[in-house]
Amino acid sequence: MIPAHNEARVIGRLLDSLLADSSEDEDETDIVVVCNGCTDDTARIATARGPRVRVVEIPVPSKHAALRAGDDHAHGFPRVYVDADVVITGADVRALTEPLHDDASGVLATAPERQIPLDACAWRVRAYYQVWQRLPAVREGLFGRGVIAVSKAGHARIAALPPLMADDLAASLAFAPQERLVVGAARVVVHPPRTWPDLIKRRIRAAVSTAQVERHQSPEEASARTSKADLTGLLRREPKLFMGVVVFVAAAVVARRRAGKAIRAQDFGTWLRDESSRQT
Repeated sequence: MIPAHNEARVIGRLLDSLLADSSEDEDETDIVVVCNGCTDDTARIATARGPRVRVVEIPVPSKHAALRAGDDHAHGFPRVYVDADVVITGADVRALTEPLHDDASGVLATAPERQIPLDACAWRVRAYYQVWQRLPAVREGLFGRGVIAVSKAGHARIAALPPLMADDLAASLAFAPQERLVVGAARVVVHPPRTWPDLIKRRIRAAVSTAQVERHQSPEEASARTSKADLTGLLRREPKLFMGVVVFVAAAVVARRRAGKAIRAQDFGTWLRDESSRQT
C-alpha cells in the first residue's frame, strides 16, 4: 500500500521498481496507491502502470486517512506500507514478508535495510547521515526506512495507534525488540535531502513529531532519542567522525529551537516537506 500526496515526480519510479521483477499472473502482487488530496498527476501516472496497480483517491491530504482508506481496499496479510518517495523492488518486498508467515517466530513487523545515496548531497548533509546511520536506535528501529511490513497481528497493533506525524516511529515503538526485525536480505533506497535547509526541515518535522509521540507514551516506554552516550560511544569507536558529530549536534540544536513554537502550540499538523529529495 502506498499513500501518496502530490508525488507525481517520484511515484513512477517506485511503481516501476515494484513491478519490474513480477509477472502479470502473480496473485501475490496487490499494489494499492491511495492518492490523498492530490492536485497533480499522481493518480494518472499510477493508473498508467496497468491493472496490477489499483488507485484509490480521497479528497483529504492526510497520510493517516490514506492509510485507513488503503486498509479498506487491501487484500490479505502480510501487508506492506511503502512511502511514495522511496524505491524498493518486488523481490525485496517478498523478502520482507517471509518472516511474517511464521507465527512461531513471534515477529509481527519487519523493515528493510536502508541504502541512502549521498553523492548529490551537500557536505553537511553527508556528514549528518554518516553519523545518523550509525546510531543504535536508527540501526535497530523500523523507522526512517519508508517501508514497514506487518502480519495480521502486527496490523492490529498499529491500527490501534492514534493519528501521529511520526507514524513510522510510533509503529516501530509499538513492537518489542523481539517482535520486530530488520531483514538483511531486503533493501530500500531512501533519498535524503540534498541541501542543509531541506535537512533542517526534516529535522524540525522529526523534533515536532517525536514530541507528539512522546505525549502518547508512558514514561517507561522506549524512546528513539539520541543520547550523549550514543554520540560519545560512536566517537570512541570511530574518532574520524568528530566533524560529523559536530554537524549532527548543530542540526539537532537548530531543529529543536525552531520546533519549539510548534510543540508549545501543539501544532502537529504542519508538514514541512523537503522537495530536494524528490529530484529525479
